[in-house]
This record gives sequence, C-alpha cells and structure tokens, in this order.
Amino acid sequence: MPGRLLRLLSLLQSRREWSGAELAERLGVTGRTVRRDIDRLRALDYPVESTTGTAGGYRLASGRNLPPLLLDDEEAIAVALGLVTAAGGSVAGIEDSSMRALAKLERVLPARLRPRLAALGGAAEAIPARGAPRVDPGVLAVLASCCRDRQPLIFDYLSRAGEPSARRVEPHHLVTLQGRWYLIAYDPGRADWRTFRVDRIGSPVPAHGRFAPRDLPAPDAAAYLTRSLAAAAYRYSARLAVGLGAEELRVRLFAHVPGEIEPRGREACTVRLSAESAELVAQYVAALTALDADVTLEDASEEVIARLRGLRSRLPEEESSG
Repeated sequence: MPGRLLRLLSLLQSRREWSGAELAERLGVTGRTVRRDIDRLRALDYPVESTTGTAGGYRLASGRNLPPLLLDDEEAIAVALGLVTAAGGSVAGIEDSSMRALAKLERVLPARLRPRLAALGGAAEAIPARGAPRVDPGVLAVLASCCRDRQPLIFDYLSRAGEPSARRVEPHHLVTLQGRWYLIAYDPGRADWRTFRVDRIGSPVPAHGRFAPRDLPAPDAAAYLTRSLAAAAYRYSARLAVGLGAEELRVRLFAHVPGEIEPRGREACTVRLSAESAELVAQYVAALTALDADVTLEDASEEVIARLRGLRSRLPEEESSG
C-alpha cells in the first residue's frame, strides 16, 4: 500500500469524520486525488462512507471484518499496557480476549518494540478490586461511543435503593474508580449533572441527533466524580476529627476516602465517611485511627460501631498469635 494511502487510512482511523478539504490539506494533494485514494481504499475492502453536508466528507464505517489498524510506537505500547491491565479489571469476560489480543499484537509488532512488550507482559499485572461489580463490555462500548460522538443516550437505571427509572442524558465521560465504572452525564430532564454506576445501567441505546458539549462544573471528569461521591449520603456513615492538616492526610492515605475531608486549620481536619457497606466504613475508620496522629470518632452509625468493636476484640488475639 503506497505511503499516501497509509497516511489517509491513519487519518480516517483517528477521527470519526473528515471533510474532503481537510484531508486534501493534511495530505498536500488536491480534492480529486483524495477522491481517487478513497476509491482505492474501498477496493481494498475498507468501508469508507461518504457523508452529506455543505462540503461533503468521509468516515471509516464499521464493516463485517475488522480492518488493520495503524498504530505508531507509543500507541502500540499503550494498547499493550491496556490489554495487560484489562485482564485483571472488572469488565466481565474480558480476561481471555485481552490475552488473545495481546498475543496477536505481539506477533505483528516491529522487532524494535518486542522487547518493550515482553517487559510489560513480564512485569505488569493487574489485581481486580475486591468486591467490584462486573460490567458488560457491550454496555461500556455503547456508552463510550456516545461520549465520543456527542450523541444522546437512553437507558434503564436502578438506583441504590433498587428503584427503576428511564433516563435520557448527554454522556460526557466514563471514569473507573477502585474497580467500579461510572458514567458522568448531563440530565436535561433534571437540568443538572449526574453520576451513574455502569453496572446499574441496562439496555443503553443511542438516541437520534447530536448535542453541544457542556462544561463540567469541575476541572475534569475524575475530579467531578470524586466530589460527587464525597458529597453523596449513603446508608452508613462516620465522622472523625484528625490531628493532621487536610492535605497532609490525603498524602498519607493509601486510597481515595469514601467521603469528605474538611480542613480545620493547618494541623486539623474532619473526615466524613459514607458508604453502602458498614464494613467498608469501619475499615476506613480503623485505617485512620492507625495513623500517627490524634484521631477521635465523633459520630458513627450503630452498625459501624458494632463492627469496630468486633475489630478491637480480635486485635489482641491476632497480635499474640503473631
């Protein structure tokens, strides 16, 4: 395949749609040459569609078979690393397919990249988050596609209380946190941003039309998710006073706290924990009390207190047995 055709194919794979004028400018050729090269790609069974509009354009459509992908060196390594970590992730049924895809990628990689891939395969491994719900890869694919294409999304949703509802949203981003997948989206019916657990989403379907992207009320989707989860009120809770500054405490913690950390001056803060699991809240309380700082439990759900008593009753026995 001539070099210009490879460049054209790479452009078509990098974006959903290109105008003929844009492709001609990128390739340094005339519009007539672009049309001729598009016909050559079609003759090679690449499903390139013509799009309507004032200037007209082209897009690489989905076909019956997966066409070869053009990846540069860094993209190939990024894909390999994604496959390694996906095998230990929370997407249902993806372990075997990830390893098969990694083996295929290794066979077609240039010789200069194989040592880097071998190092990744031998040194990188992902451990699934404990208790993380499994999600359907087909659901993730639909959500990601709608986020990319700015296409409205319709789906069924179950709340934490198990109450069903039908939703129509403008999807913005997918975020994964501690093995759980979340969809960040704007809900026009509620005139506000919402966070949805992907494992509670059912029957997602792209709706007709496109929407103009809105600005998140946060620096990025990950920051919005963190704020959203911290502000949410769950079934079990606890509040602690900690003799550390808020930023120092965040540095010392091994993981994201399921709640809020509020400053109380340079050397003190309040931690509000909240979760659907009393065991999880109790574990975080225990982790905080194990820090080299003054920690006072100011308030907690009865179930959390009961689990903390159970932890304390087992601690002497565990220490003496060691």
